[in-house]
Amino acid sequence: MVQAPPKRRETGKPANQRGAARLAAVQALYQMDVGRQSLEDTLAQFSAHHLGREIEGEQYLPADADFFRQIVSGVIRGQLDIDPTVDNALRKGWPVARIDATLRAILRAATFELLRRRDIPSGVIITEYVDIAKAFYEDDASGLVNGVLDTIAKQANRDNLTDRKPS
Repeated sequence: MVQAPPKRRETGKPANQRGAARLAAVQALYQMDVGRQSLEDTLAQFSAHHLGREIEGEQYLPADADFFRQIVSGVIRGQLDIDPTVDNALRKGWPVARIDATLRAILRAATFELLRRRDIPSGVIITEYVDIAKAFYEDDASGLVNGVLDTIAKQANRDNLTDRKPS
């Protein structure tokens, strides 16, 4: 059986379905990375057992299952673009392969959204993944996530272009 990611702390914030999908995507990517599970097996397992269900006394929040699948599949398909993008935003000498598996899953999922989901404002993406980092870590990992994702958003020419409302 695959080791689960570290228990996340409760943040007290109500989660929306996309937020729950992002959290589940991070958990699935972690599971695939550590347990070497296939994309198909992971998607099937999460769809059948995790999204919006109670497991071992822990209630999983209702999640946008399609959005969850888009993130996980997109990260796997785009990993050859995603990992170098994250590497370029990290401190020299700390490639994505060298960081903690949970943090790696957070950065990969967020980078996928920043690069491929231009319909979602970069500020929303960054905030949601910083919140996920805060749920898993008590240290300054959320600051690292914020800095790396901000750098990636700027490099991807996100510059708040999608954050502006039409006049």
